[in-house]
Amino acid sequence: MVEILVLYYSRFGAVKQMANLTARGVESVDGVQSCVRTVAPVSTVTEATEDAIPSHGDPYVSLDDLQRCAGLALGSPTRFGNMAAPLKYFFDTTGGLWLSGALCDKPAAVFTSSSLIHGGQESTLLSMMLPLFHHGMILLGLPYSEAALHRTETGGTPYGASHVAGANSDRPISEEERELCIALGRRLANLAATVATRQAD
Repeated sequence: MVEILVLYYSRFGAVKQMANLTARGVESVDGVQSCVRTVAPVSTVTEATEDAIPSHGDPYVSLDDLQRCAGLALGSPTRFGNMAAPLKYFFDTTGGLWLSGALCDKPAAVFTSSSLIHGGQESTLLSMMLPLFHHGMILLGLPYSEAALHRTETGGTPYGASHVAGANSDRPISEEERELCIALGRRLANLAATVATRQAD
């Protein structure tokens, strides 16, 4: 089986929902399975630590998860137009994988959620792409052949899936946003399966 790592950080649950929808798209492709993981929050108090296993929710990601995957879907809420610190912190620990080229030529895609429609979604998606480019990954987005990208009045960009959560972070994922998350996962899975087949030949 080809395995896609769906890695996310979520504060209020929207990005977690997007991760699950993206994983659904991944698993709609024959021979491909998803592995959903999250990252621990970071603290401004340097002595604060998290248990190795979360008390609830998805397991924390390991470097082995990243090395083993055939593709990566990466999700984060917007933080002033940038990825959230916990995801950045995790990628700051991946120097060994970069040195070995472990992620080279693996497909990757990104998704995000913000409170406001102009909350920095596209710059956040681009910020998540930067470490992936440095790792030599193959980045893909959402083409305008996806009909929901034309219809959406909330989230959805050619750079990746997105969601507008509202000022109180309680706005449900729209039908178009849902379709685009699933489409992103499916597109990522198809490319990862193609790459894996060619590498096996």
